[in-house]
Amino acid sequence: MDMDHENNYVRLCGVPGGAPVFSHSSRGQDFYALPLEVRRLSGNVDRVNVLMRRSLLAELEAPQEEKLLVEGQLRSFNNRRGEGARLVISVFARSLCFCGEEDGNLVQLRGTLCRPPNLRTTPMGRDICDLMLAVNRRYGRSDYLPCICWGAAAQEAADWAVGDRAALSGRLQSRDYIKLTETGPVQKTAFEVSVTEIVPEGA
Repeated sequence: MDMDHENNYVRLCGVPGGAPVFSHSSRGQDFYALPLEVRRLSGNVDRVNVLMRRSLLAELEAPQEEKLLVEGQLRSFNNRRGEGARLVISVFARSLCFCGEEDGNLVQLRGTLCRPPNLRTTPMGRDICDLMLAVNRRYGRSDYLPCICWGAAAQEAADWAVGDRAALSGRLQSRDYIKLTETGPVQKTAFEVSVTEIVPEGA
């Protein structure tokens, strides 16, 4: 198993929310973006951005099933253009195919805490802890991925320090929010990993 897969694995199954569109070129390769709509058990839908190489577009030409299965890694990009989110989160597809499975959303990460934990309480009285996890990949690069823990796990994670390592599993979720700007309120979408299980490493 390569380091990318060991540290960072995503498996999504959902309905394409549109056609793939050109995203950018890098190192002589063209990349395309596709929105994927993944339904939760609650009925809410997470709209996830999937990034793929041009070579994978052929897999989308003749769908045999409604659902698309994507396997890959969670990636972050620091947007310096001043438009849109500052930290762009997407799923980099290593493989994809159409399937007859139910909607699914699995994220498994192993990385290092790179920002102090932020413990807070929701209006409903539930503890929640925000974490920023740095996940290494090849060629000396890292992805910086926002994660949230709930309840007892949130209280435990709040005592961790920058530099602590952890392995976690959960799901990638989208969350709409309103940002106040100089020109008025603007609706934006944030992406984060909602953690279902987290284990400290190297303690």
